[in-house]
Amino acid sequence: MPSITAFHGPHFFLSNFSESRIVFEGDSYPTVEHAFQAAKTFDPAQRAAVREAATPAAAKRLGRGVTLRPDWEQVKLGLMHELLRQKFSRPDLRQALLDTGEAELVEGNTWGDRQWGCVLVKGKWIGSNHLGRLLMQVRAELRQALGAARP
Repeated sequence: MPSITAFHGPHFFLSNFSESRIVFEGDSYPTVEHAFQAAKTFDPAQRAAVREAATPAAAKRLGRGVTLRPDWEQVKLGLMHELLRQKFSRPDLRQALLDTGEAELVEGNTWGDRQWGCVLVKGKWIGSNHLGRLLMQVRAELRQALGAARP
C-alpha cells in the first residue's frame, strides 16, 4: 500500500486540525491541536485562551506565545501520543485509522515542519515525522487491542 503523505481531503481525519472533542486535564477542547497547544503552558488564563480559539490555526498561533512549561521538551511527544489515543478511541475515527491498513503515514507539509512532519526535497520526504509515527503507533495499538479482544 502506498504512503499517505497529505492529511487533507479524504485523509483530513488524520490532521490535528480535524474536529475531535478532546478532554485534557478536565477541560474540553474542539481538536487535538487546541489541546496540544494549551498543554504547552501551566497558566490557566493562557490555556483558556487557546481552548476558546475560534480555529485550530488560531490555537496554534496562540500556542506559540504561551509561557512554556519547563518540562515541555521532555513531555510533548508523550502528550501527543495520549491525545491521539483519545481522538482515535472514537469508533468512527478508530475505524478510519484502521482502514489506512499498512500505509506509511507521513505528515507531508509545505510550511517547513520537519519535526512533526516532513517536507519534500528532491523527491524524498525529509523530517522526523513524529505525528505520522505516533499515528502509526496508535494504529498498531488499536490492532493489537482488537486482536486481543477476539475470541
